[in-house]
Amino acid sequence: MKDLFGKAILDYQTGNAPENLITETSISEEDEMDVAYLFRDYKHMPYIEQKALKLTKGKVLDVGCGAGSHSLYLQNVRELDVTAIDISANAIEACKLRGIKKAYVQDVMLLEGEKFDSILLMMNGAGMCGKLNKIEGFLTKIKSLLNEGGQVLLDSSDIIYMFDEDDDGGKWIPSDIDYYGEVIFNVSYKNESEEPFNWMYIDYNTLQNAAHATGFTCELVQEGEHYDYLAKLSV
Repeated sequence: MKDLFGKAILDYQTGNAPENLITETSISEEDEMDVAYLFRDYKHMPYIEQKALKLTKGKVLDVGCGAGSHSLYLQNVRELDVTAIDISANAIEACKLRGIKKAYVQDVMLLEGEKFDSILLMMNGAGMCGKLNKIEGFLTKIKSLLNEGGQVLLDSSDIIYMFDEDDDGGKWIPSDIDYYGEVIFNVSYKNESEEPFNWMYIDYNTLQNAAHATGFTCELVQEGEHYDYLAKLSV
């Protein structure tokens, strides 16, 4: 991986002529993303994210923290003990420059020896497992990192709306897709292109089934304005 997402984040943080990220998926057209959005403060976050940050408690793990905006709020405003992790070395460097005290380059699937009261999987964070057939293994790992009475807060979207309707009013899903929420992501930045990677948007019912299969209870906390939602998993 060229870590272009992280490069854009670090360029923005250091004032190194940041440009918009170009994203495209297997089911959507090319789109430009202003990197500044990843640096939003609490009042500019979607309500679902604000709600998640209000519910966060105790010792916190922010998985796939990106530019660290959620961690920064929890550390500085809520005064919680927050650990921010991401596989992007550039993003973690930006997090450290922003003042996050515990920011580490770390794959959550390889994390050992620590437990947390709240684990955040924000901005479709559960999708980092890439494929639906990996979600149960992913959630099992996440569960192993929770203290007794701990919680997982995650947001995602049901992207069924992006598919065309057939003559019967159902949705037309291509036959070569195992699950309609699975997409292939392409990211470009400053005329460089990242290797395509798998990502997943998981609808609530599918998440609920996977959660129950891995010993979680699953609660729908909040529905957003555009097919998105906030869920809480607890043991």
